[in-house]
Amino acid sequence: MATTRIGTHINAPRATVYRLLVDADSVRAWMVPDGMVSEMHRFEPEEGGVFSITVTEDEMTDTGKPRPRHHAYYGRFLTLIQDERLEQVLEFVTDIPDMAGEQTMTFVLADAAGGTDLEVLHEGVPPGMTLDENNRAWQVALAKIVALAERGTVD
Repeated sequence: MATTRIGTHINAPRATVYRLLVDADSVRAWMVPDGMVSEMHRFEPEEGGVFSITVTEDEMTDTGKPRPRHHAYYGRFLTLIQDERLEQVLEFVTDIPDMAGEQTMTFVLADAAGGTDLEVLHEGVPPGMTLDENNRAWQVALAKIVALAERGTVD
């Protein structure tokens, strides 16, 4: 299993960025790849709380009609320190051995000039996902967090 470390600067206070990490509607918006939609089944942002999410993409059939593909994952929150740190463990619902296993994601927020530095440590990246693919997925997610925070759509 591999590890991805990635970060970004956000022109918003830590409290705003933290709320994007613990609000179900916000997570549905930023933690989904482009071209997909997500459905939150459970989301309990507290230590020991659980979450369950399904993401759906349209895959084209050979007749040219879309066939939805569903991917799901579930997990639990390990640590939540308001406006500072969030740690969670997740696992994909899959029959593909190279995509199975627990993954840990740690989000660390720090004050920085004019806003917040957000660092993500993603440990246990499954062998079925290359580090390049995972890095690109995080770049998309972080760009969405930046856009949400800087637009001020979270109160």
